Amino acid sequence: MNDPKIDTTVPHSARMWNYWLGGKDHYEVDRVAGDQFAAAFPDIVAIARLSRYLLARIVRHVSVEAGVTQFLDVGTGLPTVDNTHDLAQRINPEARVVYVDNDPLVLSHARALLVGTREGVTDYMDADLRDPARILAGAAKSLDFDRPVALMLMGILGYVGDHEEAYAIVRTLMEPLPSGSYLAVWDGSNVVTGEALDKAQDDLNEGPGAPYTLRNHEEISRFFDGLELVEPGVVPITQWRPDPDPFGPPSPVDALVGVARKP
Repeated sequence: MNDPKIDTTVPHSARMWNYWLGGKDHYEVDRVAGDQFAAAFPDIVAIARLSRYLLARIVRHVSVEAGVTQFLDVGTGLPTVDNTHDLAQRINPEARVVYVDNDPLVLSHARALLVGTREGVTDYMDADLRDPARILAGAAKSLDFDRPVALMLMGILGYVGDHEEAYAIVRTLMEPLPSGSYLAVWDGSNVVTGEALDKAQDDLNEGPGAPYTLRNHEEISRFFDGLELVEPGVVPITQWRPDPDPFGPPSPVDALVGVARKP
């Protein structure tokens, strides 16, 4: 039986993303909207899958190279293979991960699937990205803010259309985190495809689902003001510390990422 809070008449970003990833947690309305967007911008399916590989590289960097054992993952989306806690606790079984989302379908799946190691902590909370104070208060129940935390905002900030509001949210979430914490952000851009992607996104935004704002390199770079960007800086997700590929360097896509350390 469907959760009465889950609206199956309106496409939802988390379910569309799950559809593009090849998952099973979506409805007809999500498939229709997903197919329409993919017809106008075929790279979206590749970006969805490439973002999962990116997540693994980021978690590996902050866990192994930076020694961070705590993660605050806001805008979790539907659980798939190799979620943040799977990756982090595979490296360190004592890693602590808090997931945040406000979608009832995501939360119902989290209760069933987001089960971590006995040594670590895997928790989830119902909160909206636009309420950072609530997120911090809830996360503090499971995370120790006296030790570094990796704040993960993966493909979510585009849903905050106002630039200044988005920057303020990130500043508020980072403010109580101690020195040595990290911020990881990736979001959609239009630096490769240009007008064709703008048109596809505008068409999707005119529908009943939540609108999404594409940001350019400068706008995404501003999320890291006051922080120390990890090399290679803000780049397409395919080009952030890619694994060796015998076929040569990967092509850029319309999604930019940066990872930065709080001094």
